[in-house]
Amino acid sequence: MTTPPFRNITPNGSGNAATLLVALSLTGFVLLTQALFIVPAGQVGVVTTLGKVSGGSRRPGLNFKIPFVQAVFPFDVRTQVRPEKFATLTKDLQVIEATATVKYAVRPTEAGRVYSTIAYSDREVYPRIIQPSLLKALKSVFSQYELVTIASKWSDISELVERTVAEELDKFDYVDVRGLDLTGLEIAEEYRAAIEQKQIAEQQLLRAQTEVKIAEQEAKRYETLTRSLDDQVLFKLFLDKWDGKTQVVPALPGSKAGMTPVIVGGNK
Repeated sequence: MTTPPFRNITPNGSGNAATLLVALSLTGFVLLTQALFIVPAGQVGVVTTLGKVSGGSRRPGLNFKIPFVQAVFPFDVRTQVRPEKFATLTKDLQVIEATATVKYAVRPTEAGRVYSTIAYSDREVYPRIIQPSLLKALKSVFSQYELVTIASKWSDISELVERTVAEELDKFDYVDVRGLDLTGLEIAEEYRAAIEQKQIAEQQLLRAQTEVKIAEQEAKRYETLTRSLDDQVLFKLFLDKWDGKTQVVPALPGSKAGMTPVIVGGNK
């Protein structure tokens, strides 16, 4: 019986090399796509290593991370504008309603701390950081003033609220307050009429005080002028104004009381 010849079952060497090269290329491409990431303008990237925030916030542009070990979470650091309609009590226990529009931005260097301690998304920054401080500041400021003062000094109080909110948020160093506007003040109609009447009365009082000051200044001026008018000054003033036709001239300065005045163009 003839033994059949052995078949060569060794794989083709060149084919395996090509397959391995393709596999390595695909692996390298996947690793490269996992390692490189782009942070858009107006955002920063928070990088976590196995779930823990590591390193500083990544700036806009092309960045690198460790594939499958690190993850990236974007945070918007552009200025955000959020209106907040609120109601609060004044010092005289009157309810007012208005809208506070706050402009703020997450500090790029603090995005990682915000992510690890407060919010996993920039959408949570307002309700968890801005809103509580804003409402606290509004309540604190408006409780110091009566309704009449609030209505008449609205712009000044708006600036005070902005400073108070900024100071409150500065305690945590998370965000920057870029501006705050108070609009749409709403109060009861009867109180609005009372405020208008008080403003009219204050204007009338201010006008009366101004008139009194003017009268006092005039009186002082005439008093000073009177003290400076002695006999010689009066005689000089008379001569300066004399038209040459007047027949009687006052007594000369320094003359004794009761002396007959000088007669011009006539007999003594």
